[in-house]
Amino acid sequence: MKRFAVVLLVLTVAVVGVMWRRARAASGDQTRTIEVDGRMRSYILHVPADRSGPLPLVIVLHGATQGDASAESMSKMSVLADRENFIAVYPQGTGRLVTWNAGNCCGYAQSNNVDDIGFLRALIAKLEKDYRIDAKRIYVTGISNGAMMSYRAACEMADVVAAVAPVEGAQNLVCKPSSPVSVIVFHGTADRLVLYNGGSTPYQIGPHRTDTSVAETVAFWVKENGCAPAPKHEDATEVRIDTYSGCRDGTGVALYTIPGGHHLWPGMPMSGLKLSATDVMWEFFAAHPKA
Repeated sequence: MKRFAVVLLVLTVAVVGVMWRRARAASGDQTRTIEVDGRMRSYILHVPADRSGPLPLVIVLHGATQGDASAESMSKMSVLADRENFIAVYPQGTGRLVTWNAGNCCGYAQSNNVDDIGFLRALIAKLEKDYRIDAKRIYVTGISNGAMMSYRAACEMADVVAAVAPVEGAQNLVCKPSSPVSVIVFHGTADRLVLYNGGSTPYQIGPHRTDTSVAETVAFWVKENGCAPAPKHEDATEVRIDTYSGCRDGTGVALYTIPGGHHLWPGMPMSGLKLSATDVMWEFFAAHPKA
């Protein structure tokens, strides 16, 4: 029954994404394609009305099987982009049940060694050519497999990415960033798909994997960014917040732990939370441009 509930949740989010795509067809969003490594890759692009720039860029990565439209409907990043004046882009993974090659996960993209880092680099370069992008304010977020991919972007694209905001993901790869990257993490303690304390779970797509714990990942970035080891701790109504300061090059590290939180984007209706991960991460992004 637990496995059925997880599958039902994934399918529900995917259906919401399809409905969102139809609803947004006349909103100014554009679905575009770019060829990378012999593959045609697609993405949804949302550009604010004021394009005077230079504009920040926020890349939102869907979870496994969800797709670009689901990422937009879930995060509501386009709504925030209009208000705060930045470009939001929602890339699409590969495979029939779309996934990202994020290290040890997931599905088609991992098993076929799809060059998703190459895709993200090409996408950024394309957008920099077409629009006035602020090169010091390029950010990546995502949920689940997309969060894992955002960790990979921080590890392998530190020359480009200023900050990442993984939601319910794990950093399951050897990470050697070329420079400091700001990191804000959102993770629920009751997540059964990507365990807060790390380890394995039967609810997986593709080969069996073991996930790194949230604590281990945060400790990695605290050390990598040269932050003070002791965080400022705050217990809020829905979340425990640990904020690390004194980091190199003006970077920051923050952890938002959601007690009892599940594998959902905080702020979407199904999460039952008033906390908006989208609003919180944007505030963090805006405060942490590339040095």
